[in-house]
Amino acid sequence: MKLVLMDRDGVINVDRPDSVKSKEEFVLLSGVIPAIKKLNEARIPIAIITNQAVVGRGEITDQELEEIHSYMHNLLNEGGAFVDKIYACTSADPLNPRRKPNPGLLIDAFQDFKVNPDEAIFIGDALRDLEAARAINCSRILVRTGKGQKTLEEGIPETLQPILVFNTLFEAVSHILDEDLC
Repeated sequence: MKLVLMDRDGVINVDRPDSVKSKEEFVLLSGVIPAIKKLNEARIPIAIITNQAVVGRGEITDQELEEIHSYMHNLLNEGGAFVDKIYACTSADPLNPRRKPNPGLLIDAFQDFKVNPDEAIFIGDALRDLEAARAINCSRILVRTGKGQKTLEEGIPETLQPILVFNTLFEAVSHILDEDLC
């Protein structure tokens, strides 16, 4: 594995029904820092792939989104962890090629990190995460945090299989590293 891609809301931080609109609303999920730290120690780059239509809808500005991401970086750094890059689609237009379930942001990450889709894995909590990864034949993991449990209960279409399912990001990362998928 040469690159781990992961969704933000519901995978890294608590997913709020009304969106994260400030750093005060940004709360890391349990086990995220140790999970990211394990990938850092294994020297596997991490790219966050996130839809942030809250900007496109005018609920927060680009600057406020940057403040949230800066706060996230600071929290991770305090725990000795880091992510390499954040890719955010701020458009609310479902036809935008970078808005998941479209794979545009993933394609951007593959180009920037000079990685092929079969050398990466995407960890998400929603159907749109799995759909974006499947669109370009990238391996997929669903975590039960955030929207993950509801996604499982509603059923995963056969076209998105195979996927691996784990309770948390920490479990998913442990599996990736323990199974020598990297």
